[in-house]
Amino acid sequence: MTIPATQTDAAALLQRLAERPPIETHISAVFVGADTVWKLKKAVRLPFLDFSTLEARRSFLHRELALNAPAAPAIYRDVVPIGRLADGSLALGDGEPVDWVLRMAPVPEADFLDAIATAGHLDATLLDRLGDCVARDHARLPPVQPWNSADRMVQVIQGNTASALAAGLPSDQVTLWRDICLSLTARLGPWLQARVQAGFVRRCHGDLHLGNFCLWQGEPVAFDALEFDEAMATIDTGYDLAFLLMDLEQRLGRGAANRVMNRYVARTGDAGMVTGLPLFLSLRAMIRAHVRGAQGMDATALLAAAQDYLRPDTPRILAIGGLQGTGKSTLARHLAPSLGRAPGALVVRSDEIRKRLFGRAPEEKLGAEAYRAEVSERVNAALIEAACSAAAGGQAVIVDSTFLHPAMADQLAEGLRPIGLQYSGIWLDAPLTVLEQRVVGRHGDASDATVAVLRQSAAHVAAAKQGPPAGWTVVDATDLDQAAHRVRVLIAMTPSPATTA
Repeated sequence: MTIPATQTDAAALLQRLAERPPIETHISAVFVGADTVWKLKKAVRLPFLDFSTLEARRSFLHRELALNAPAAPAIYRDVVPIGRLADGSLALGDGEPVDWVLRMAPVPEADFLDAIATAGHLDATLLDRLGDCVARDHARLPPVQPWNSADRMVQVIQGNTASALAAGLPSDQVTLWRDICLSLTARLGPWLQARVQAGFVRRCHGDLHLGNFCLWQGEPVAFDALEFDEAMATIDTGYDLAFLLMDLEQRLGRGAANRVMNRYVARTGDAGMVTGLPLFLSLRAMIRAHVRGAQGMDATALLAAAQDYLRPDTPRILAIGGLQGTGKSTLARHLAPSLGRAPGALVVRSDEIRKRLFGRAPEEKLGAEAYRAEVSERVNAALIEAACSAAAGGQAVIVDSTFLHPAMADQLAEGLRPIGLQYSGIWLDAPLTVLEQRVVGRHGDASDATVAVLRQSAAHVAAAKQGPPAGWTVVDATDLDQAAHRVRVLIAMTPSPATTA
């Protein structure tokens, strides 16, 4: 054990209780017993924290408990002293305190999400629940105001530059990265401050990577929030999320990161968050790169990722319409990871917006009152606003809706015009019998459409002799794999559409 000399007796006591050596980091030792986990903070002083005094360790353990218990109340139990008795021996909870420990419930190693990802078991359902977890945790955090987000970002960039150079990463690449990040931060300054005013800067988790999530009673739970630096964890919620997105992309590929991003936005409505993703993802990758470098590990891939996240990209905007059951959402999910900059396209789906407006999860069913004409108008307006906000921020966007109201296509074009962008439209079509089978077979989906609703829509389209919006490409969606292939070919053949308006 690399335990400071002043804590060897306390560590020996905890090791006897756990009946095994601790799991160590440079700042803590975690003793995992059969029914209890004891976390001991090491008496160390580092450039970014000071646990050298008994009072500091007590205070920061209580802060760690306070930060984590709301998200994981069954895991985080209490803080107790390690006391010295009259005979000189040590005991938990008795005697004159010589140290302090945080008591927690044990979690099986296989239930940590980094282990689940390594085992290949982080499937679509679990990714959605992971996005729900972060959205739920962010929702309970109060906004922090006033706060100078741009100045704080500059400090973060400078601090990580120093750490990267100290870790031995190539100085030319690190300084170029720093200069690009500083330039981007200056350009994003008004946006960053607007995010503060809108309530998106909060005292967040601060260290939201896969290793700090576990399954508890079958659900993802975040733990081990950053407790030792309030400024470091007082950040934009998008920057908090970005650590998870970066970790997912580097471990599992863009598809996993894209799924969590889209689920998070579906639950929060924070489509504008994507504007900061190039900077946020790059910073998170650089943090991981210099940590690996300092540990003597290869950081080449992460350094390259930090640079790649900053590369400019012209966003592609794709609208996918058609009757219920044509496979719009299935196609959108297939296409999204491969469109645009990391972590792929934001899918803006009318069904998910409707559920959010009523405070429901995407899979929860709504009654007929949620489908009144005035509600649908609100949904459509929110859909256009979200799509244009994300596109203005430089992210590729897929707009997923029936587009049965002809005005919607015009509204989307009108919303994109001030930012100099156009969209491409894909209209999916398939025989009614195929669509009916798909609607009947839906489970756990955001759409509430029934066969009756589908038939009503089909009858309305036929009676009005209504085709796809002008200029849209019609794609046969009888076979969704073939439809996806055709759309990919169309995208590859068509340059990203932009106007000079």
